[in-house]
Amino acid sequence: MKDFWNNRYDEEAYAYGLSPNIFFKEQLDLLSIGSILLPAEGEGRNALYALNRGWEVTAFDFSESAMRKAKILAKSHGLHLDYQVVDVLNFDTDKRFDVLGLSYTHFPSSMRAKANKNLLHFVKPNGKVIFEAFSKEQLGKTSGGPKNEEMLFSIEEIKNEFKGLEFQILEKKTIQLNEGIYHIGEASVIRFLGNKYNGGL
Repeated sequence: MKDFWNNRYDEEAYAYGLSPNIFFKEQLDLLSIGSILLPAEGEGRNALYALNRGWEVTAFDFSESAMRKAKILAKSHGLHLDYQVVDVLNFDTDKRFDVLGLSYTHFPSSMRAKANKNLLHFVKPNGKVIFEAFSKEQLGKTSGGPKNEEMLFSIEEIKNEFKGLEFQILEKKTIQLNEGIYHIGEASVIRFLGNKYNGGL
């Protein structure tokens, strides 16, 4: 899996483009500027947008190639990006963040629930989670995403894996993706905006 992503991010083109994910951008623009954690951030498109808006950004991915391209992208805009190469289950920090941004973070099914629970730990009480990923109805579509149904999401799985959140938006939607060269065409996604209530995990 790691070799797959390193090879993809070694390509000259930015695999998912340079613009932020639309849902991520829309929701982030509505929030007061603060700190944000971006796991599985890839080549840095969402991180760059947040940095340009004045957010304090911490990003990570397990791909060295992703970090290299993300840092090149940030530097080209005169910005410094705090970006680590680490597996999601090994990421740790004393920081707690105002926002957790998850854009197409499709972890293997064997670790996904644990990974998502771990990530919620780093969100402040009353912090936000912005999420978009492919639904199970994406299987068979050519617009991107895992080819393994267990790595795709249902609404019920979202509710089970993100306990401790109050969902302000939670929807399954058919959209037209236009993100780089690997997210193109009609896609079935699940999006949510969640608030971590006091006492949430």
